[in-house]
Amino acid sequence: MLSSKKKTNILAILAILLSCLVTGWQISAWSLEPIPERFATGRETYLEYCATCHIAIPPEVMPTDTWRKILEKPQNHYGTSVNLVSLTQILIWNYMRSYSRPLNQDEQTPQHLDQSRYFKALHPAVPMPEPLTLKTCIACHPSANSFDFRTLSKQWESGS
Repeated sequence: MLSSKKKTNILAILAILLSCLVTGWQISAWSLEPIPERFATGRETYLEYCATCHIAIPPEVMPTDTWRKILEKPQNHYGTSVNLVSLTQILIWNYMRSYSRPLNQDEQTPQHLDQSRYFKALHPAVPMPEPLTLKTCIACHPSANSFDFRTLSKQWESGS
């Protein structure tokens, strides 16, 4: 017969395993684009840490320098302190560095989406509201909370 303490430990381990499985399933469902396995943990970590507080934007919409600045000082993340350990920062950085883009020479590092030329290039004929926020993304990308920016709202699918 198992002791009460052993039963509790087994239940705790099973709960942790179940939680890991559910989290892994959710994260894998967020991805439309397959990425090399060496970056998968970085993307999963990014989504786990960032998508819980706001929409996780694709690395491509901001330049590499912006991501570097964000990850260097997570305690000053747009007025909020984010608690990241070094390993987490490294995993996310490897993913961001590989999927973001460089700045042009003499180009200022954008701090917000509306300052990013990459964001503007991806939205050439889209009238942007003032102020532009991460919540604005959902108006055109209804599945943005699931890291799906390809699915567009009916207004944009029809070309209106």
